[in-house]
Amino acid sequence: MGSIYWVHVVLVLCLVMFISSSCQDDIDGAVYIVTLKALSSRHNAQRRTKSNRLFTHGTSEILKTPHKARNISRPDRGHGSYIAKVHDSLLRRVLKGERYLKLYSYHYLINGFALLVTPQQAEKLARRREVANVVLDFSVRTATTHTPEFLGLPRGAWVQEGGYDSAGEGIVIGFIDTGIDPTHPSFSDETSGGQYPIPSHYSGICEVTRDFPSGSCNRKLVGARHFAASAITRGIFNASQDYASPFDGDGHGTHTASIAAGNHGIPVVVAGHHFGNASGMAPRSHIAVYKALYKSFGGFAADVVAAIDQAAQDGVDIVSLSITPNRRPPGIATFFNPIDMALLSAVKAGIFVVQASGNTGPSPKSISSFSPWILTVGAATHDRIYSNSILLGNNLTVAGVGLAPGTDKGEFYTLISAIHALNDETTAADDIYMSECQDPSGLNQDVVEGNLLICSYSIRFVLGLSTIKQALTTAKNLSAAGVVFYMDPFVIGFQLNPTPMKIPGIIIPSPDDSKILLQYYNSSLERDETTKKIVKFGAVASLSGGLKANYSNSAPKIMYYSARGPDPEDSFLDDAEILKPNLVAPGNSIWAAWSCLGTDSVEFQGEKFAMMSGTSMAAPHIAGLAALMKQKFPTFSPSAIGSALSTTASLRDKKGGPIMAQRAYTNPDLNQSPATPFDMGSGFVNATAALDPGLIFDCSESHLFIFHYGKLLVCLISSEDEVVYRCCSMIILLMKELLENVKVQSLNKCFLADRIVYAHILVAHFSSNNYLFMW
Repeated sequence: MGSIYWVHVVLVLCLVMFISSSCQDDIDGAVYIVTLKALSSRHNAQRRTKSNRLFTHGTSEILKTPHKARNISRPDRGHGSYIAKVHDSLLRRVLKGERYLKLYSYHYLINGFALLVTPQQAEKLARRREVANVVLDFSVRTATTHTPEFLGLPRGAWVQEGGYDSAGEGIVIGFIDTGIDPTHPSFSDETSGGQYPIPSHYSGICEVTRDFPSGSCNRKLVGARHFAASAITRGIFNASQDYASPFDGDGHGTHTASIAAGNHGIPVVVAGHHFGNASGMAPRSHIAVYKALYKSFGGFAADVVAAIDQAAQDGVDIVSLSITPNRRPPGIATFFNPIDMALLSAVKAGIFVVQASGNTGPSPKSISSFSPWILTVGAATHDRIYSNSILLGNNLTVAGVGLAPGTDKGEFYTLISAIHALNDETTAADDIYMSECQDPSGLNQDVVEGNLLICSYSIRFVLGLSTIKQALTTAKNLSAAGVVFYMDPFVIGFQLNPTPMKIPGIIIPSPDDSKILLQYYNSSLERDETTKKIVKFGAVASLSGGLKANYSNSAPKIMYYSARGPDPEDSFLDDAEILKPNLVAPGNSIWAAWSCLGTDSVEFQGEKFAMMSGTSMAAPHIAGLAALMKQKFPTFSPSAIGSALSTTASLRDKKGGPIMAQRAYTNPDLNQSPATPFDMGSGFVNATAALDPGLIFDCSESHLFIFHYGKLLVCLISSEDEVVYRCCSMIILLMKELLENVKVQSLNKCFLADRIVYAHILVAHFSSNNYLFMW
């Protein structure tokens, strides 16, 4: 059965590639995403079943029936097939006799399709009364051993869930990312003792290909698919490099999935060194993968929407997106892009959605996750740091980074610069790059052997043309005692993650500190007065090593790259009255699983774990914590989960002071000040407190989501009505009463905010009652 399915997938892929190549010869067009006014299959099912709601229209009366559990009445797949036929019929009528290529039919969350057409054909579709919106496809990009302890999970949230071996059980987290490495022990189901059934509400499949063979999925990794039709149509998809399967050839998707739901207690061994044991936030949760991003080109909205639509239809409980648009989406408002519209329907279906804020900080309005129905997560530090240092012979100590062993304790070694260890055969043309230690053949082993080799970290390392890994190979081949990298003065403001090294080594990331090293080295050289040749290398040093973690009380701290609010409502950067980010979580220097063929970080190629930084790492922390909440409070709506996480967040660091935010890309620790809500939203997540939130703000699906765009009011009508775009003649700000955060644009007088909250009181046997309060 598996082999038959593999043939089917390959045939479909080949057919799409063949058709796309022939169509592109005749169609001078682009990919567009078309949304129709008619109901999606989920909305049709909702209209038939009339699901229970917390609110009735026009009142704030709470009903006795709690929020509906996920996926009880998911429509059959036959209706999706019917909608696809309707799409084909519409296209035949509108584009009769013309060439086009339909890539996807979206039917579960939104009713629409993606297709390759000319701008003129897109305009024809936009004029049809059945069509709500036509948007040009746009590109997107990708935006832990200790963080469970830092967040207090072993003694707090996990204890409330019965321990790590049951934390998150029964919850399926869907990841829209670069795929997954199914062979990684973080995703094995053999580590789970006792019963570990696949949740009955999940109905996804495991795609089978040559590089994602039958048996890749299990009780932990319960589903896996890939989506690449938009990329294939553009002719940029390389099946051998990007993998036409759910397999992760990048590393990013494997990393994020393990942060949220990786198995507990997996040894982290990198470059032969042990860095502790890894665990996801909800180690008993299940993982479903929907690959829509790729190493060589990123991804496209048409493929991402298809992945979201499929994840919702399959029955995931949570969607985690460590991806953001490459630019602000086109259209009248950032909220109305196809990805956010699909996510709105996902939230209405009871799916909690979390997204990275983006790595474009620290400038104001740099946020890349826009909509109020999405929980947007910024990146902060945690308290574990790996420090390294070099002690020079003049008794000066210079700080650096590098996950490397130190030299023998108390032993000093001679420093030799690569540019002073050239072979006689090395020409002047070769000298320009020899300082980077990329080619051992140009260096004299007799000079280097047993000494510390000094190498330049130039802009070529930033561009990926040179690598630390290759420099380490050079040092090893020349029998060097270790390697010291100094920062080229032309590399300004570049921040380095600690890099694994099998031999003693250090990277000095500061150009100023690098000058201290070079001044000492050059002043210690002895030269022949006549020939000016070096006759003695007098500089010596010892390396402390950076394998041992240290812990800081100044954490958390908002990282300079974490995108900031205010939330822009459009391309003119007008403010939307929605606070973003919603909160922050650990995102800097995070250990997590890595794909065996991952290429996103050259330094971790071939390793099973990698240390990465970014808001991409922060978002899955929240996805995992949301799984713990969903397990404990199965009737909580997505907005109730978001409220509990936000209203219990901390505004203080470990030592009780205000959380600080880095304000500059260069020397970020010297440019910081107390964080504001535009830096951290509600604050730093408190996992244990979120499981006992007290008062919560809950926005049910029957409410109007209203936003004010200057003189134009645009209503998003939810519930059993289709999602449409309408101008309203009055301002209804009900949503503000139900969001946990209030932001008022251009405040120039007193403002009274009406709020509606619920007291969630735990009673015997962990059952719950809701009580309505207003003020």
